[in-house]
Amino acid sequence: MQFINKNLLIQSDWLTQDKVLQKLNNVNKAPGPDGIHPRVLRELCVEICKPLFLIFQDSFLSGIVPEDWRKADVVPIFKKGLKFVPGNYRPVRLTSVAGKVFEGLLRDNIQAFIGRYNVIGKNQHGFMKHRSCQTNLITFYEEVSRSIDQGVAVDVIYLDFAKAFDTVPHKRLLFKLRKIGLDENTCSWIENWLKDRVQRVVINGTFSRWTPVVSGVPQGSVIGPILFNLFINDLEIGIESHVSVFADDTKLGKVIQCEQDVTSLQRDLDRLGDWALKWQMKFNLDKCKVMHFGVKNTQVTYTLNGTELGKSKQEKDLGIIIDFKLSNNVQCQTAAAKASKVLACIKRGVHSRDENIILSLYKSMVRPHLEYAVQLWAPVLKKDIIALEKVQRRATKLRGMEGLSYEERLTSLNLFSLEKQRLRGDLI
Repeated sequence: MQFINKNLLIQSDWLTQDKVLQKLNNVNKAPGPDGIHPRVLRELCVEICKPLFLIFQDSFLSGIVPEDWRKADVVPIFKKGLKFVPGNYRPVRLTSVAGKVFEGLLRDNIQAFIGRYNVIGKNQHGFMKHRSCQTNLITFYEEVSRSIDQGVAVDVIYLDFAKAFDTVPHKRLLFKLRKIGLDENTCSWIENWLKDRVQRVVINGTFSRWTPVVSGVPQGSVIGPILFNLFINDLEIGIESHVSVFADDTKLGKVIQCEQDVTSLQRDLDRLGDWALKWQMKFNLDKCKVMHFGVKNTQVTYTLNGTELGKSKQEKDLGIIIDFKLSNNVQCQTAAAKASKVLACIKRGVHSRDENIILSLYKSMVRPHLEYAVQLWAPVLKKDIIALEKVQRRATKLRGMEGLSYEERLTSLNLFSLEKQRLRGDLI
């Protein structure tokens, strides 16, 4: 990231009554502590767009955020592991919908600023336009696979921040926002938005007491992700290895041909350790792993903050299973198994066999398991191709189509085979 020395003011035409009306027409968020449902805002958008516009304008120019916008209901979303361990839940914060409408307008303006001045580096794929988990994975592992094909060893280090979004220090975040040239009105508003925040946990309709929030950008807020991107943006400065980032998920990749390459990668880890110390972030060292690729890999040991990193032969990277041979067999079988389980639940739980119902459920709940980032792990072995296609074969066996072949069922339902879908995705 290159810091911009002069103060680059944001365009002033981003906050208009028409844009407020447009946001209200499309609002679809869960209500926060103020209890105002998004449907109310949608159905009364014409009547309330001007009063809301005046509130938004006054809030931005004065730098004062309404108290209701700084309150949040925290809903714990289970991730994985043991359900009685609090650390296995992701805290999603539900805030005022009206506040989120303004955040959406402000986020769009900040993103326009980022795009105009190339503030965020190309290695950050999280919450960025035209970038995604798939672009992150393909870009990174293309380099790894090319090196392996050339017979060269590659070491990849998977880094994990401990409670990254919840531990961002506010003063340091605001320092970085001003350093990149964000205008003072925006910085003042964000400072007030982060100040004196309170939250409570909601479980099964039961509320905890209000608790002050002293750090972090709220998960579930609209501008939280882009603020985190700006905070972590200078992580890669001075790093010689290939860095790939999706929000807080960070990977380091380095071709290892000699002792100097090992030293260089270790030096990059030391720099990252120093960065985390300076900006008050912590690595979850138990989840930071090293994977050694290539048959000639000497499998050296690396350390981070004085702790030896564990070695792994298989990691889940942005939801995709990666192994040290870059084989896609495990990922194919896992995806087919997950999709089959969901399809079985649908067929058990939904009595109707109407094609409009089953097809909609299949497209929204089953097929994503078979197509998520598939351009990275597309099957090449016949058994894997068949395993994935079997799921769609079962899904298309609807009432009245029992005597039709698979190809005829696809034509009748206006579907492509998964193999053709993957080819289409490759072409795109």
